[in-house]
Amino acid sequence: MNPTRVLVVDDEEIARRNLSHVLTREGYTVDCAQDGAAALALLGENAYQLVLTDLRMPGIDGLELLRQIKQRWPDTEVIMITAHANAASAVEAMTTGAFYYVEKPFRLPDVRKIVGEATQKAALKRENASLKAALDQVASAPRIISNNPEMLAVLATADSVATTACSVLIAGEAGSGREALARHIHAKSGRKGAFVALTCAGQEEEALGTALFGEGERNGAIENAADGTLFIDGIESAPAPVQARLARLLSDGEFAHADDAQPRRSTARVIASTEGDLAARIESGQFRQDLYYRLNAVTLDVPPLRRRRGDIPLLAMHFLTRSAQRLNKNVSEISPEAFDRLLAYAFPGNVWELESLIERGVALATGTALTADLLPEALANPPAASGDSSPIKTLEALEREHILKALEHTGGNRALAAQLLGIDRVSLWRKLRRYNEEA
Repeated sequence: MNPTRVLVVDDEEIARRNLSHVLTREGYTVDCAQDGAAALALLGENAYQLVLTDLRMPGIDGLELLRQIKQRWPDTEVIMITAHANAASAVEAMTTGAFYYVEKPFRLPDVRKIVGEATQKAALKRENASLKAALDQVASAPRIISNNPEMLAVLATADSVATTACSVLIAGEAGSGREALARHIHAKSGRKGAFVALTCAGQEEEALGTALFGEGERNGAIENAADGTLFIDGIESAPAPVQARLARLLSDGEFAHADDAQPRRSTARVIASTEGDLAARIESGQFRQDLYYRLNAVTLDVPPLRRRRGDIPLLAMHFLTRSAQRLNKNVSEISPEAFDRLLAYAFPGNVWELESLIERGVALATGTALTADLLPEALANPPAASGDSSPIKTLEALEREHILKALEHTGGNRALAAQLLGIDRVSLWRKLRRYNEEA
């Protein structure tokens, strides 16, 4: 069933019945109104993509109905139908915003064609609105950009614990966005203090201890994060003595500077991250079990980018805009071929690697588009899947598979899928409608 909803407005019952019958057979959901006032009442209750209205009606006529629709429901398309056509009324209807002006008597095939084109335009408006909403998400929440159900579930859990004081353990591969998620939690927490990040990797015990707990008159990260959030990255790399001091901090809320016997109270909330298997490290004696249990009051697993490919287009466009502004380059789009390569790539470096690839492409670009030749050679020939002995498919089947895969990558966003495929959105809409009819 076509999801498009159509309203037919005419003071002649036979005209309403005929148009309703034809459009219902085409698969549209059709409602009818006998005059402009009844039409406005229905428009106030339901979302219509298209209105077909007679020009001359008692009370609110077709032109006045058109004006009110464009003022109150600008995305609804209107087709004007009249037996009293003249140049002046046609010009007025079109300049007021009518999609088309049809004279009675009309041929039903012509009406079907015009209605199809009008509903396509309405569908494109909805897709544009969807894309704009996605881009608004990029603008309003730059730390976490995702339409992926798995990632959205992680974000929902993060939001639910953000205002609590419980510690959080964030697990995920390098570059997957662990610190971004920690910053998201801090931003949602309402805490007045700062977000302080410190990494354990590559630090010796003494240097890490001083950086965390402080020494003498020098404050450490714990004090710098007072009433805020302390983010400890790569907790699996912390030496055993540092682990012991962290376990005390999480257990009693107390810590001490090096060689300082007087304990101090902490008001920082602790979020730690790991890309290793802490359970395996506990088994081998490399990580304290008590610290692990105190850290993972809540554990958030950040999925790698290869498991949320639908986020690649949004992230790529976000990084493109940011890199273009930073590098003062007039690059505003990514070619379909470049998108194909990005979507086919495994991204072992996750979001960090994607950002690096986009910034590189923007820096090398000489035009307004980031094209496939600006991406590294490694993306040109992704490894083929092994063991593929499937029979040769027809070109039509391959096209359909490619289109559906593009929609999957974009989370169902048709406007973005059309951009990835390098076709206009009307063509994509027609192909999807044909697939639906065949199904």
